[in-house]
Parts: sequence; C-alpha cells; structure tokens
Amino acid sequence: MWAAVVYSLGIIAGTYAWRPVLWWAFAAFFFIAAAAYCAQRRSGLGWLLALGALFFLGALHIQLRAIVPTCDNGIQSYADGQRVEVTAHVTRDGRVQEDPNEVRQTLEVQAEDINTSDDQNIPVHSGIRLNIYAPRGESASSDAAATMPVFHYGERIRFLTKLKLPRNFRNPGAFDYRGYLQDRGIAALGSTRADDVQRLPGFVGSTLQSWRSRAHRGIVAKVHDLWPAHDAALIDAMVIGEEAFIERDTRADFQRSGTFHVLVVSGMNVSILAFVVFWTMRRLRLGEIPCTIATIGFCVLYAFVTEVGAPVWRATLMCAVYLGTRLLYRDRAMVNAIGAAALGLLLFDPRQLFTASFQMTFVCVLIVAAIGIPILERTTVLYKQGLVGWDSSAYAALLPPRVTQFRLDLQMISARLARFTGEKWANRLTRWAAGVVLATSELVFVSAIMQMGLALPMAYYFHRATTVGLPANLLVVPVMQVLMPAALAAISLGFLSTWLARIPVLLTSAALHGITGTVRGLGTLRIADLRVAIPSTTMVVLASGALVLAMWAARRRRVMVFGGLAAILLASFGLAWLAPTLQARPGMLEMTSIDVGEGDSTLLVTPQGRTLLIDAGGPTGPGLSQLDFGEDVVSPYLWSRGITRLDAVAITHGHSDHIGGMISVLKNFRPKELWVGLLPPSHALENIVSTAQALGIKIVRRWEGDEYEFGGASVRVLFPPRDWPVGDKPVNNDSMVLHVSYGATAVLLEGDAEKKVEKIIAAEHPRALVLKVGHHGSGNASSPELVDSIGVNFAVISVGSGNSFGLPKTEVLGRLAAAGAKVYRTDLDGAVSFYLDGRQVTASVAALR
Repeated sequence: MWAAVVYSLGIIAGTYAWRPVLWWAFAAFFFIAAAAYCAQRRSGLGWLLALGALFFLGALHIQLRAIVPTCDNGIQSYADGQRVEVTAHVTRDGRVQEDPNEVRQTLEVQAEDINTSDDQNIPVHSGIRLNIYAPRGESASSDAAATMPVFHYGERIRFLTKLKLPRNFRNPGAFDYRGYLQDRGIAALGSTRADDVQRLPGFVGSTLQSWRSRAHRGIVAKVHDLWPAHDAALIDAMVIGEEAFIERDTRADFQRSGTFHVLVVSGMNVSILAFVVFWTMRRLRLGEIPCTIATIGFCVLYAFVTEVGAPVWRATLMCAVYLGTRLLYRDRAMVNAIGAAALGLLLFDPRQLFTASFQMTFVCVLIVAAIGIPILERTTVLYKQGLVGWDSSAYAALLPPRVTQFRLDLQMISARLARFTGEKWANRLTRWAAGVVLATSELVFVSAIMQMGLALPMAYYFHRATTVGLPANLLVVPVMQVLMPAALAAISLGFLSTWLARIPVLLTSAALHGITGTVRGLGTLRIADLRVAIPSTTMVVLASGALVLAMWAARRRRVMVFGGLAAILLASFGLAWLAPTLQARPGMLEMTSIDVGEGDSTLLVTPQGRTLLIDAGGPTGPGLSQLDFGEDVVSPYLWSRGITRLDAVAITHGHSDHIGGMISVLKNFRPKELWVGLLPPSHALENIVSTAQALGIKIVRRWEGDEYEFGGASVRVLFPPRDWPVGDKPVNNDSMVLHVSYGATAVLLEGDAEKKVEKIIAAEHPRALVLKVGHHGSGNASSPELVDSIGVNFAVISVGSGNSFGLPKTEVLGRLAAAGAKVYRTDLDGAVSFYLDGRQVTASVAALR
C-alpha cells in the first residue's frame, strides 16, 4: 500500500511539476542505488529510499506516457467542412436509437483511406466516431428502423461525410469530451445518411476481439428474448454492461438514490460472481487451488465479455490479487492486496489515477479494508465466534468476557424458547436470529461508512449528496446479490432452452422490480435530489484528512475509533450542507455568456451577490440529443462558481436552444422565481412552467415598462408589451429584452429579438456599454439603428463552432466593428465575463487547461 501511495504521489508530481525526463530518471537511479546500498546496512533508511525511488519512477512514467501520442490525429486536417469519402473498418459495434423523427446508429471506426473532393486517395489510420441517421417518413426510408443495417466489429464500410473535430464546451467545470475521445483513439466526428453508407467485403481486426463482440451481442440478444424491453434494458446494464437502452431518467433515478453502482457493471458484480463461483466450487468439494483458479477464470471471462473496460478489469485484478493472497495465507493483508492491485494498474496506465472511476473504486475498497474490517473484527466478528461450539464450555472459556456473557444470554433465551419448540429447534432459532441481527448490523455499518467516506468524490465529481444512499443500499444491495446469479443462470440456460430458464427469469424479474421500486420510491423524494457545488479546497483537505484519520484510528482505542467515525460523519454533513463561497467580484455587476454551443445562456451576478440565469441552452432542431444542456453544460459551470442556489431564472422565448436545459436547471438550483414574458402554445414551455410550480418556484410575468431593483442593480424590461399578439408557436420576436444597469454602466440582453423588435427598443435609446448580440449574430438582428443607439463598447455572440447556419454573419461583425465595439464569441473565446463597476467595463475570458 505504501508503494502504491508513493507511486501515485510521483504521478501527481510529474503531472503538475514538470521537469526534464532525464531529471526524473537520474533521481530514480540515484535513489535505487542508495536503497540497494542501505538494504543490508540500515534497512529503515533503505525502505525510505526505495519509496523515494518509486516516487521518481511515478513522475518519470507519467511524463514518458505524455510524450507518446494516445491517438493518431492524421485525419484532422480533413475536418474542414468539405465532403469526403472514407473507407474504414468498424472497431466498436453500432448502437441504434430511435425517436419520432429519425433512427440513428452510433459506431466507432478506424479509417483506412480518404478520397478527397479533388479525387486524391490518401491513406489515413485515425479513429472516427460515426453517426448514421435515417429520417422517418421518406419514401426511401419509410421504415427506417427496419431498413438501417447494423454494423459490427471488423466489417469494412465506405461512406460520405463532412468530418469535424471534437470540441469541448469551453467553460470552467466542463467535461473534457475531446480528451475522453482521444483516450478511445477517436480523432474526428462524422455524420452521414444511411443511404450514403456502403458495406464492403473483407474483415479487419482481431479474431479474439471479434469473438468477444459476437459473445456480447449474443448475450444482449438473449436478454431481450427472455425479458420484456424495459426489464431487458436494465438487465443489460446491470449484468453485461450494455447501456445503449437505458433512458436518461432511469439513470438519474439511480444517481439520486445513491445506487448508481447497481446500474453499471462494477466491482460489486465481480465480487458477487466470484463469491457464487467460489462457493459453488467448494460445495463440489474441490480444493482451494482449483476453486481459486476457476473463480479467477470466470471473473476474467466476465470482464472480457462486458464492454465496461477499466472498471471491471480493475475489480477483476483486485479479486485475483485477493484470492491469490489467500493461498499464501495472507487473508488479513487486504490493504496490501488493494495496494498491489493499484500499483499494477498504475504501472499499466498512470493516467488512471486522475479518473473518478479509479479513485472511487479504491477509496471504496479502502474504506471497507481499513475502517470497516478492523472495527468489525473487534465487534461483530467476535460475537459471531460466540455462536460456534454451542455446547462446549471449554470453548466458551477461551472467549473474551463480553462475548461469553453474550453467549450465556443467548443460551438463557434458548432455554426459555425450548419449552415451546424443543431444545434442538430452540438452539437453531436462537443462533439463526442472532446471526441475522449481527449480519444486518454489519451491512448497516459498512453501508454507513461507505456513504460517509464517498461523500467527497460524489460531491466533487457528480455534485450529489446521496442523502438516501444508506437506506437505498441496505434494501438494494442484498437483492442485487440475488439478481446477479439468477440473471446469469437464466441467460446460460436460455441458450439451451427457454423453458429451462423460466424459473431464474422469474426470480430475476422479481429482484429487478424490487430494486427499481426502491430506487423510484426513495429517488423521487425531494431530499434525495440534493445537488452541491464543487467543494472548496479547504473542504477537500478537511474531508480527506477525516478519512485518513478514520483509517488510522480504526485499530486504536475505542475513543479514537469513535473520533475517526465522527470526523467522517461531520465531513459528509459539511459537504452536503455547507455551500462554498460564491466566486464573484464583490461590488460589481457581472454578465457572463456561457458557452452552450449554438444556443444561449447568460449568468448575471449583481453587486450584492444575487444571481440570475437567463436561458439554459439546448439542442437546435428536432432529433435525438446526446446532451441535457442544463445538466451537462450549464449546471457544471454554475457549480464550478460555487453556486448551489439561484435567486431567479428567466426565459427569453420558447425555442429549444434557449430552454432545452431549463428543467434540469430548475431541479438542480431551485430558484426562488421564474421570469417569463410571452407564453405561446408550446409543450416545452408548458413542461417548464408545470415543473416550476411543482417545485414551489414563483412564476413572475415580466412586461415592457417594468422596472425594479435586483441585488443592487436596476433591471428594466424593454420588451414585450402586454398587448403584443401571441402567436400559435414560439418565434424569435417573442424574446424578453432586459436592460440591466449599475451606476453609469449597463448591459443589454436581447435574446433572439430581430429587427422589428430592435426598432422598438432603439426608439427608447437604452445606453449600454455591453451588448449580448441578438439571435447569435444572425443577419436579421443587430440592426444599425440599435447598434448606433446604445453606444456599445463590448459585444458578445453566443454561437456554436462550425455551425451550419454560417453564424455570425460578416455584416454583423462589420457593423459592430464600425461602432467601435470589441467583439467576443463563445465559439472562439469560451465563456466570456464582463465586470461593470459603475464607471467602466472589464472583459475576461476564462483560462482553461
């Protein structure tokens, strides 16, 4: 364990404290030589020097790994918007999704060559994530779901596409999507119609990987044969790691209840599988070595068939190390087994250290090994020993006094019970009841310390405080121990006969419905949906220190044990309820245009620290969206600013690229007020208003002429008037236009207002040094009358990179430049903030790594 910890510290040092590679190599060589010299002379010093060598080797490893490219980026020079023909082979099976408008299939391919528009054929070997779509309702694709071919590993295809580069949302706190794809070997994104894809003869790939792909597909198909669609989707995810059929709302329910680890293949699945296989082998009276080999073999096979990757292989390695140590009579060295597994994984790929999955896996197991087991060994394990050798007084004399007293009490209870059941059954019932109570108390205790110990990574990575995690896991985890072996038995028997699989199918379904009922029941409680901002550095240090203290104190005196447990309990409460300080400049009005791609979302922070979010981004046009812009883009930015509650949110108008993420924002930040203007008939708008009402958020209608003070700033509504006609669907000119001022400085926020509305606004001459450019820089907005009337110095355009609309328009940029405005764009600059101190304006672009 010490070796793993020190090697990890070296990896961190090599990442954040760059030195020349030779510097680390020389330091490692020096410490290795010094450790070898001191090994026989001063062993303690030699041990420390050996740890020092591991530190420098960790730093050297991560820097050498950084030098080696993780992805072939040769194709990126062709991601210029020009249509190209690509010949490639499939590296990851296609996943088909449907909606009312189209059918989509997402797969990963590796290019073999590219044929450009000038008919040049160029060899390229880069990864592409390809999206194949088939619109519904067209004569050629009337049944798109039936006609779209599904492509599998190793197949060769040729397709026409316009390639584009993966792009991150350039906001603090944003997910590194580009880095995620780079780690998967993906250098470019492509999209094409199903009609433009041609299957070619031949196979390219690994035979072993092809077998794995076929096995995975076969198991998924069998699951869908045995269970109805909704149940099959959950069993796919829980048992085989296939998440293609899981709905986003289902995923959110498991996250809110603190049972998300049940929905995905994780260490728990591997441990259940290992236990069932080992127990079965022992019942067959096989020896320790055959049982161990068989168990490890089954776990490796299971990890191979699933598509989860690193998490399940980590668990398999840890299981193998632990079972191997049992053969060496090292049962009590579980912490060292964990350290050995961690060290092996870091030697394979040191970058895993910085992933949430790696950290949570080892923190989770460390909590059990370093806190749970030492405490249980001094409590429930001793009392369980008191249930053995029931009739042996000599054995009882060897037990600790408190255990002996516990045993005598049970024997007295058994004697009373024997009057009704007889001595034999009384003894059995008494010991069984005591065993159940002890096992339940162990489950409660381990679940409790797990929830407390994982509070920090849950808050930091997932912004959740799992307030109902303890009762949810107490109910779900035991049922999962039934579901997992039952489902595997059903699938295995299903390949022989559906009739043979009937009983395990029914047992699996009953367990699954018990899990989903618990998750829905607890996950829908309001207290379960407690979202938190990124903890402050101080809180991270305190929570980490509390966890280390609890691990250290677990083997000490009782008062220290209670002190360690109290420390992690207080830390978990602090992470859930102590909001970090809002990151803002006091005494200033801030306007930040958040990068949401081809959409709009703006944050206002007033001089008194009140917060207003205007719009929440969203997808453009119909079709499937892989993102919930409110949850995945806007919320992470707000959490990175230390915001856990908003004072108000506003909707400019009802287009999807402005309101698509609003429901998640309402749920995550529970604002006091929702400001709305015109409300034309719209299912999306109705959902937002009904969600706000259900959450107890006050709905406030805003009209032209309204003026009010908001946190030290003055807000004036310039549009719409009360008598403005409401159409039969949302349009750009529904937009609520706000003028927010502080001292002699002001910002003008016009949503997607077009020239017709801008003419009305310009007539009032609203002076503003900062302009949030209307309609993403489209030519039907930012009219000369408006630009000239407001006296703008700074302008910001919220626009998506490489968008298909050609925004912002050249004439708009020229018009703003002629007015003397410095223009910022979210596609080029990311999130842009403007600070108004009452006299002047300062612009700032977020510094991103």
